[in-house]
Amino acid sequence: MCNNYRSHVDRARIEEAFGALGLRVVYLEGVPNFEPRDDIRITDRAPIVRAGGVQGTAELVQCRWSWPGPGGKPVNNFRADGRALDRGRCLIVADGFYEYTAPADPKAKRKDKWLFTRPGEPLMCIAGLWRVDPQVGTAFTMLTCPPGPDIRPFHHRQVAVLPQGSWARWLDPAVPAGGLIGPLPAGSLEATRVA
Repeated sequence: MCNNYRSHVDRARIEEAFGALGLRVVYLEGVPNFEPRDDIRITDRAPIVRAGGVQGTAELVQCRWSWPGPGGKPVNNFRADGRALDRGRCLIVADGFYEYTAPADPKAKRKDKWLFTRPGEPLMCIAGLWRVDPQVGTAFTMLTCPPGPDIRPFHHRQVAVLPQGSWARWLDPAVPAGGLIGPLPAGSLEATRVA
């Protein structure tokens, strides 16, 4: 499952994308650094967008990816299937995520790394949940769903990438999650082998 993603998304692009949905992005903690990052890993801090406290706003904050689960194992992915998910919704800002497969070369020591992007779309949002954890502070996890046709050859699950038209509805806890989370249609994601 996804334990690594990429973000080369800048502040202007985020503000423009959410502005097109009628949401003004606000920065409660000040404007974070938006340096391009090829590898955001579990426990790294990264930007998320959550519902704002004022109508028509969305808050962008930096927080830790994963909180400690039972036995200390990080909760970086959370199965969305059949859950209400009516609290702590957020959107994880990215432009790609990675999956790993057995190496094509049987002599290779490392798995093959595949980058998934949305063709023609420089920004994607992954559905997530955020919470304040007593051990690590504010943290988020990615939601997963059954794989769509673009992911199925690579993995038996996928992160829940939401189309832009669903972002504002996802941030509204009154909108049932069931109709929003699911695999994207064929051709929505493009896979590129990067290692």
